Amino acid sequence: MITLTAAKKTLVVRHLIFVIAVLLFTRSGTFAQTPNLVFSPVVTSGLSTPCDVVNAGDGSNRLFIAQLEGNVKIVTLPAGTLQAGNFLDIFDSTDNVGEGGLLSIAFHPNYATNRYFFVFYTTNQGNLRITRFQTDAGNPNIADETTGQVILTIPHPTNSNHNGGKLNFGPDGNLYIGIGDGGGTGDPNDNAQNINSLLGKVLRINVDDFTTPPYYTSPAGNPYVGVAGADEIYSIGLRNPFRWSFDRLNGDMWIADVGQSAREEINFTPFATSAGLNYGWRCYEGSQPYNTSGCGLQNSYFQPIFDYDRSLGHVVTGGYVYRGSEYNVMKGWYICADYDFQNAWRIRPNGLGGWTAAIQSAGIPVGLVGFGEAENGDLYALSLDEGTLYKVNTNTPYLPLTLLQFNGKAFTGYNELKWKTTNEQNLSHYEIEFSSDGVNYTNAGRVNAINTTVENNYSFQHLLSSFTKLFYRLKSIDKDGTYTYSNVIALDSKQRTDVKVYPTLLTGNHLNITSVKPVEQVSFFSADGKNVFQTRLNNLSGTISISIPRIPKGLYIVQVKLKDESVYEKVLIQQD
Repeated sequence: MITLTAAKKTLVVRHLIFVIAVLLFTRSGTFAQTPNLVFSPVVTSGLSTPCDVVNAGDGSNRLFIAQLEGNVKIVTLPAGTLQAGNFLDIFDSTDNVGEGGLLSIAFHPNYATNRYFFVFYTTNQGNLRITRFQTDAGNPNIADETTGQVILTIPHPTNSNHNGGKLNFGPDGNLYIGIGDGGGTGDPNDNAQNINSLLGKVLRINVDDFTTPPYYTSPAGNPYVGVAGADEIYSIGLRNPFRWSFDRLNGDMWIADVGQSAREEINFTPFATSAGLNYGWRCYEGSQPYNTSGCGLQNSYFQPIFDYDRSLGHVVTGGYVYRGSEYNVMKGWYICADYDFQNAWRIRPNGLGGWTAAIQSAGIPVGLVGFGEAENGDLYALSLDEGTLYKVNTNTPYLPLTLLQFNGKAFTGYNELKWKTTNEQNLSHYEIEFSSDGVNYTNAGRVNAINTTVENNYSFQHLLSSFTKLFYRLKSIDKDGTYTYSNVIALDSKQRTDVKVYPTLLTGNHLNITSVKPVEQVSFFSADGKNVFQTRLNNLSGTISISIPRIPKGLYIVQVKLKDESVYEKVLIQQD
């Protein structure tokens, strides 16, 4: 039922008739506006085996590109100029056979003052090694290779694949390291589930001890501190976390784990709950069982938020959540790709505890091996096959609008939606869309835009006779026809029991009303809003039976007018 002031009855009746009609014809809707990715070449020559791209966080506006062959190049922004020579060259110390080589570089959070940075590479013996260097004191574009100090070496004796390969400093200032399971088919040594091995893990170490061997400590919050050989372990159960990242806004952890033969997966967890997780390999590959011998139930392992099968790719390349300022339409989207297939994905929360994932196949470079952020949050990508550095852009238009808030509240007979905006420019209007299943949406109404750059407040009442649960989203439409969607919200029904109109399928000439409050009058309105019957009840209460005249068959709205409000109910008349 619908409870509103009597002054709004004409608008209410017409709107409710419309809502009832469109409920019979739902249409398929589109989820939140998805940016079309554009990969714009920045450096097209001078790179040979580019693998990882990062910034130093020192205000210099430089990108550092680690190459598998053992050197690091510098690109200056915004011009995108590749500097001559190498920032670092450890060619003699690394072996890029198979999946080996210089895999990653990361700069200490205080690099601007201490000049320390770290590299992750495979040694000539096939082991995994983290080494610390300092930049030359007199030249910020050259590393002092004499300062090299081995921090950690992890034996990797059997295979040249599944090395992992990404260093990241976390929001806590510690160094995090993604390590593969040691290679081979199906993790034959069960390294990923073995906490006495550092393979198949994410490690976390504190590298702020610059003077005392081994130049790192294991934070007390690591889940296996005190277990022999496990102090450095942060999480387990990974096959080959070759590329992964932290969200620079909130520290959320995004881990892309390369699959065996069936599924490629993306894992997400808030930073506060990321310690001690078991991601499930070798027991599970993505969302599917792989080798469950000796394993627990699937729900005892941390599940990926997204995975895809071999028809879409063979090697997932993890990316970043876009937090740049240049492309507002990209903000909040996690962007990743597949190395073997020219596919990319955009992933973001759907507002209901789940995720929206959209694939893009057009315009994706071959051999995307890594993504990286500039200091300002701009996103870059590397093609190993092409030897090219790309900037990741979009050609999807963004509405001049900041949506500060969108929420709703269920009342008896109607739901009230409210939203708050700022920076509105050249907007046309808003459309409120609703759905009973969260997939198929129907237009509930329209509200014109105020179009001011200050804070704007809106509200909309969606009139309903009854419902259990509804999903809502807000469509913001520009004057040129471009649009974007808000996140989805869900509302549960609130039923009224003090006023009841029955039967709602009327085959005779009597309608019953039960009301605790005094009823002034009852009116019938046709689909076009005309008052076809009205009777005064002089403030009767309790159960009231009303005789109605013969009126044409069809759908009507019955208005029960109380002292200071009206209650509405739809009635289908099928009188003989």
